[in-house]
Amino acid sequence: MDIKEYFARISYRGSYDKPDLATLTDIFQHHIRAVPFENLSIHCGESIELDLEATYNKIVRKKRGGWCMENNHLLSWVLKTLSYDVTLLGAKVYFPEYDAYADEIDHLLLKVVLDDKSYIVDGGFGMAYQMWKPMELVPGTDQPQTPGIFRFLEENGVWYLEKVKRKWFPNQSISTSHSVEKEVCRRIYLFTLEPRDIEEFRACNTHLQTAPDSLFVTKSICSLQTADGVRALVGWKLTEMKYNYKDNMDLVEITIVADEEMEKTLKEKFNITLDKKFVAINTSQLSLF
Repeated sequence: MDIKEYFARISYRGSYDKPDLATLTDIFQHHIRAVPFENLSIHCGESIELDLEATYNKIVRKKRGGWCMENNHLLSWVLKTLSYDVTLLGAKVYFPEYDAYADEIDHLLLKVVLDDKSYIVDGGFGMAYQMWKPMELVPGTDQPQTPGIFRFLEENGVWYLEKVKRKWFPNQSISTSHSVEKEVCRRIYLFTLEPRDIEEFRACNTHLQTAPDSLFVTKSICSLQTADGVRALVGWKLTEMKYNYKDNMDLVEITIVADEEMEKTLKEKFNITLDKKFVAINTSQLSLF
């Protein structure tokens, strides 16, 4: 594995000799705009591995994306290679339809310590809840970013991440559930600061790609952050969102992609070329926006 090859993959041409916040933020933003959050392997007959070299080969050499345990595992290697103080953490994702967090840890994120301050770095959540900058680990403070206002809350050693959502400005008629239309603040996940090892995520990694009721089994997902928003292909629905288009509103455009256009769409919108036949799916009612 070669750090310069990784930088070429994310088109990063900046300096990296000083492990500071500016460099961390720059590398992070290049990563999330070059490497999609995606689970397409599940839907084209491939398995998702946790081995770091396999992840490196998939994301860097095959120019694919990955989910949290791939993106953030690779990011941890990158940052450690650059002498950052990095710790793996585990989170439980919030499901608004159930008004509940996952029973078990189902998300990998990173804590980075810089100049005696702790930051959460998460390049593997995707969709419209993907942070664009490392977030300082302080409770109760609004941290405005281009996607919206993020904040942490803390109670008895448990940390909660949430995001204040903007209203949508559709350029066509779109249907959204009542709960989404009225929602102002969205919980994202909870976590503790207990250090984790990648081996602790193996059972989760297997479960999420094999359990019949797993979100990732019932939905094919590919999302990528752009210069001014996010685009996501969930099943056959392509959603393209431009953040803060006007008056604290996000512009949303939705297109239905035909099966025969999938390969072209993945290449043109996400720069992804798959080795095997991809079968789109969306049998879950869980909302990702």
